[in-house]
Amino acid sequence: MSGNVLAIGAHIGDMDLTAGPTLAKLVLEGASATIVALTPGERGHPRMTVPAYKKQKIAEGTAFAEAIGADFQVLDHSDGFLPDTDDVALQLARIIREKKPDTIITHWKHSIHRDHEHTAVLAERARFLAGLPIESDDDFPAMTAYPELAEKLAELPRHGVRTFMHAENWEDMEGFVPTRYIPISDEAFYRWVSAIRHQAFARGETYGFRYIDYYTALMTTRGCLASYPRACAFHLNPTPEVTKLAGP
Repeated sequence: MSGNVLAIGAHIGDMDLTAGPTLAKLVLEGASATIVALTPGERGHPRMTVPAYKKQKIAEGTAFAEAIGADFQVLDHSDGFLPDTDDVALQLARIIREKKPDTIITHWKHSIHRDHEHTAVLAERARFLAGLPIESDDDFPAMTAYPELAEKLAELPRHGVRTFMHAENWEDMEGFVPTRYIPISDEAFYRWVSAIRHQAFARGETYGFRYIDYYTALMTTRGCLASYPRACAFHLNPTPEVTKLAGP
């Protein structure tokens, strides 16, 4: 995997944890990486107010991306209430056309968290829309419902994404089967650890889950299975052409 990579998470921190080591590795190898969070994840702290935690989360996400050498964007949808609608998909499609990723990484399609499931759907839909020859006045229901978003999308040339992968997340494990392992070098691992430690939830300060320990151990486990010291596991979607050929 090389070139431009776009990691799309439901909340700030989702892709930082699950795809972060891989993004750090790719950046070290000369790739361009962008992390997009569809919501700040502002409702995830049991003691802080929503506005205060939102501000903190955005600062943490910005700092993490800078530390591993990635770009960062956060959309202003509501944590816990992310809709899987065409207006959100059009926002994402425009980012895809702007960033021109070769690879998209996102959540697995089954999760205990509805925002994660919606993000997986939205990323697939956005990938499709980004590759369509869309004009702002096209007679598609989504275009007529969201003309300003369609116009912004039409300003940029269409872009097809070759590779679409789902990251391994402890909240998204129903039916998840790894089909690709990415080896993680020591340099990438320590860059990731140094960056992720500055996120309060990752340190276990919100609900006590030891995220950093969990994902560090998971990388070791996946590394054992893949014959590397450390690795991250992904489920690789077939390309649309392969899907079509595999159908009836």
